Amino acid sequence: MKIVKKGNEIAANLYSDEKLRRSLIGLRYRLLGAEIDKGILFKLFVYIILINVAFIYMKPILYMVTTMVKDARNILDPTVIWVPRSIFLGHLQQASEMLNYTKSFLISVSLASSVAVLQVFSCAIAGYAFARLEFPFKKVWGALLLFTFIMPPQITILPSIMLFKEFGWLNTFLPMVVPALFGHGLKGAMFVIIYRSFYSTLPKELDEAARMDGAGPFRLFFRVMFPLSRSATVVVVLFSFVWNWNDFYFPSLFMFTAENVPLSITLARMAGEMKLAEGAGEITVYAEAIKMAASFLIIMPLLVVYLFAQRWFIEGVERTGLVE
Repeated sequence: MKIVKKGNEIAANLYSDEKLRRSLIGLRYRLLGAEIDKGILFKLFVYIILINVAFIYMKPILYMVTTMVKDARNILDPTVIWVPRSIFLGHLQQASEMLNYTKSFLISVSLASSVAVLQVFSCAIAGYAFARLEFPFKKVWGALLLFTFIMPPQITILPSIMLFKEFGWLNTFLPMVVPALFGHGLKGAMFVIIYRSFYSTLPKELDEAARMDGAGPFRLFFRVMFPLSRSATVVVVLFSFVWNWNDFYFPSLFMFTAENVPLSITLARMAGEMKLAEGAGEITVYAEAIKMAASFLIIMPLLVVYLFAQRWFIEGVERTGLVE
């Protein structure tokens, strides 16, 4: 009887050890996964990295939003850092009045939209020519295009100011709008390269079929090629609009004494006036909150545009090869 009982105990222990071993193998499988990128530990590591990176980018926006809605009690309370105890929207109204928001907003929309539309057509034509047509000194023009892309704008800004001054274009929008008509302007060379890369991926049979139907280069471009480049056009429109909206460098140089200026200039002027007021001893606890409210009013239209256009923008970036 003792031998049988001892045998049952050994069998029970072996069964228990086998069950524990299977449990450990299952736990290891869940933690590490069948492949290195399938386990819980790897996914947890990736999410920690993504959350930290997202927080780095989101922290300025969170600080801006939480600061602009603080009233005097929350601003003076050292225990209130991120979450205010009450919401105050008076800083938005004051910032809007100081920015002359409606007028400057319409100027920014007009300037950024007109430049974006002109760059779409001019850069699309230039990109199509580089990708599909043969013309004299094509490689030389291509090298010059790349040179304008890598050349810092500070190199050409002084002769540009002298040229536009001779034309009588200073303190007007023409120094930003007219170059866009010819495929230049802010980041114009990059947009030509985007269109060139896109048109290079299209099959040459499209050209041959269109020419057999009697289409010339212009008809081939406007009736066949340009409608096919919707994804590249979305990317160029959004990039051009956002960069021209945020641009402070060129408007500050070409419109430094103009009365009607875009939001980027009015924000700089407002910050300068507030700094002078602080230097004169007129320090107010609302200064930081008003600056944050003004910054929010300027980026809010871009957030709305991205909210509605993000799907087409991401598809366009993928199809034009910008992520490769």
